[in-house]
Amino acid sequence: MTTLVTHTWWMTNRRLKVLVKQPAFVLILLIQPAIWLFLFGNLFRKVVELPGFGGGSYLDYIIPGVVAMTAVSSNMWSGMGVLEEIERGTLNRLLTTPVARGAIMNSLVLEQALSTAVQVGAIILLGLLAGASYPGGAVGLIVMLLAALLLGTIFSALSNTVGMLARQRETIIGINTLLLLPLTFLSSAFMASTLMPAWMRRIAEFNPVNWSLDAARAAMRSEPDWGVVASRGGWLLILAVVMLVLSTRTFRAYQKSV
Repeated sequence: MTTLVTHTWWMTNRRLKVLVKQPAFVLILLIQPAIWLFLFGNLFRKVVELPGFGGGSYLDYIIPGVVAMTAVSSNMWSGMGVLEEIERGTLNRLLTTPVARGAIMNSLVLEQALSTAVQVGAIILLGLLAGASYPGGAVGLIVMLLAALLLGTIFSALSNTVGMLARQRETIIGINTLLLLPLTFLSSAFMASTLMPAWMRRIAEFNPVNWSLDAARAAMRSEPDWGVVASRGGWLLILAVVMLVLSTRTFRAYQKSV
C-alpha cells in the first residue's frame, strides 16, 4: 500500500508539472466556471419568482449547480490524457518500469480531482464576491467540495475506461457531447425539482449529478439535513468505487494486449 501511494504521488506530480507548463489551459480552467456562474446566474435569475421555486437568492441556488457542472465537464476529458499517453508511447514505456500499475490510473483521476478542487474554490470565491451566502458555513462548503470530487471521480474513471477501450478522440468527444447537457438539465442544477415535469424528476432520482446537488444543498442549509447528505454521498461513493474498479480492470486488459 505504501508503494502504491508513493508511486501514485510521483505519477500525479509528473502530470501536474505538465499541466502547469500550459498556462493558457490553467487560465481556461479558472475562467470557465466564472462564465457559467454569471451567464446562467443572470439568464435564469428571474425563475426564483415562479410559484413553487421557493424564493431566495438564485445565486445561492446556482452555485452548487455550477460546481456539479464543472466537475462533470472537466473530468469527462480525462480519457484524452490516456490517449496522449498511448499515442506518444509513454504508457507502454511506463509498463516496463517498476511503477505500480494502479498508480498509473490513480494519477489520472487524482490530477483531475486536484484541478476540480481548484475550480470549486474559484467558484466559492466568485460567489462571495457576487454576494452569495453560505448558511452551512465551512462544513457545508467542504461537503459540496467532497460531493463534487466524488462526482468528478465517476466521470474521470468513465472517461479513462472509454479511452482505453475505444482509443479514439472522436469517441470521447461524442460521449461527452451526448452526456453533459442531458445530465445537467435532468437534474436540479439550474431549476428547482418542484418545477420539473414528473418524468424528469423521476430520471433525476437516478442521476449522479443530482445526487451531488442534493448532498451539497442539504449540507449548505442553515439547518443541514445530514440524512440526505449521508444517503446521496453514499451513492456517489459506491458508484465512484465501481467506476474506479472498472477503469482498473480495463487498464489490466490493455496491459495484456501490448
